[in-house]
Amino acid sequence: MPDTVDTFRPTLDPIPAQAFPLHYGGHWHGGISGARRAVRRPATGVEAWSVAEASAADVDAACAAAARAFPDWAALDSDERGHLLRALAGILRARMGQLAALEAAVTGRPIREMRAQMGRIPEWFEYFAGIALGLEGGSNRVKGGFLTYTRYRPYGVCALLTPWNHPILILVKKLAAALAAGNTVVVKPSELAPITPLLLAEWAVEAGIPNGVINVVTGGAEAGAALVANEHVSHIDLTGGTATGKIVARAAAERMVPCTLELGGKTPVVVFDSAELDEAVAGALFAGFVAAGQTCVSGSRFLVQRGVYDAFVAKLSERVDALRQGDPALVETDIGPVISAASRDRCMGVIERARETEARLVAGGVLPELPAHVAGGFFVPPTVFANVSPENALFRDEIFGPVVSVTPFDTEDEAVQLANDGPYALGASVWTRDILLAHRVVDRLKAGVVWINDHHKNDPRSIWGGSGESGYGHENGWDALKGYLIKGSVTVRTTEGFGDWFAGGNRYG
Repeated sequence: MPDTVDTFRPTLDPIPAQAFPLHYGGHWHGGISGARRAVRRPATGVEAWSVAEASAADVDAACAAAARAFPDWAALDSDERGHLLRALAGILRARMGQLAALEAAVTGRPIREMRAQMGRIPEWFEYFAGIALGLEGGSNRVKGGFLTYTRYRPYGVCALLTPWNHPILILVKKLAAALAAGNTVVVKPSELAPITPLLLAEWAVEAGIPNGVINVVTGGAEAGAALVANEHVSHIDLTGGTATGKIVARAAAERMVPCTLELGGKTPVVVFDSAELDEAVAGALFAGFVAAGQTCVSGSRFLVQRGVYDAFVAKLSERVDALRQGDPALVETDIGPVISAASRDRCMGVIERARETEARLVAGGVLPELPAHVAGGFFVPPTVFANVSPENALFRDEIFGPVVSVTPFDTEDEAVQLANDGPYALGASVWTRDILLAHRVVDRLKAGVVWINDHHKNDPRSIWGGSGESGYGHENGWDALKGYLIKGSVTVRTTEGFGDWFAGGNRYG
């Protein structure tokens, strides 16, 4: 086992560079190989932190710590686990401002976004701490004088593989449900934004959560593959790209380990003539450009009915051109950088290829002049193309950046056909003041998370998940809690006599 690093003291200040060890078994540990991975500030492109590169041996040590902690954690009454989850929620609430500043620095997302998001984080711990108390089985008296009842038990060690776009939010959505159900976890955060998950593991110890219940290993594909394959892991929960999800699903299938996979999306925003236009434009702006378009349910293709199409395009273009792009640490910044140089280059390639098609560039396409201190950041101009055909790659392919398409439609049937055109089935939003139309359309949409006259809203009580290339399983709500539990049945004979089959008794009556 790697040596414990007793002298490491992390700081919430986003300015000083820090070199983070791994965190498992309730302590900081240096990686066995000594290898490290740089973590850059997206707003400047400059290395600001580094983390240990976990080897397979490091992952095995973290999983072993989780396995050792599991029996005692699972044996706690759900009320006792809930008390500890609420204590962790309290720590997060007390450090919310500092945490938001650090998340903004690590992800490049504007501080205003991060303050709003961090304000919701404690709710997930408090919600799952509460509903775990209400988990109930069922019972029946069945034919032949038997009583049958159901019971739940946790899986054991769960692997949580989390992305860079919402390092704390998506981790907490998984973590709160897993822990409330009585599991222990090993977290492998994205190598692009691993800092705040490490801090959360340290704060869990401070909250009184026993050592080994929450463990974090950092690194790239090797660490992720080792975690998925580890013999202690009995449940996997991944949020990431579809290609990665397929790799994880295959590896899990080899060991018959269940998965929850929240993967890619190409979310349609459907705007009807009957929408309140200014509201729909504001909603579309938020859907497409919050987080610089880097969320799984970003509204990346706007489908707009012909009667309001021209007005929508004009109003949206004006709003996009007015977005203030720059330093995410400033409260007046509307849109920050994308996460990496590779993401920037991919998005700029999408823009250049779209220029060569029938699509019409109506906003963005060229970076504004940026202040000198962020000139080296990974910025992509918020960009809108209109008149995009359904055959265009811009309409079909996930971009994961601030580049959107606008496509006209004429009829309700055409809107549904366009919205469902593609392999993804995660999110969608419908904008109309005609409530009958709204419900008809929603009933026909191939999407797991649908909003009417809004977008991106998220709550611990509202299930979240997709199908097709967008994955399977659910976060949030009772579905998430039960997804971290194995449901079984117990059958009890209540008759005095045992029907001895091989002595002529009846076992089927």
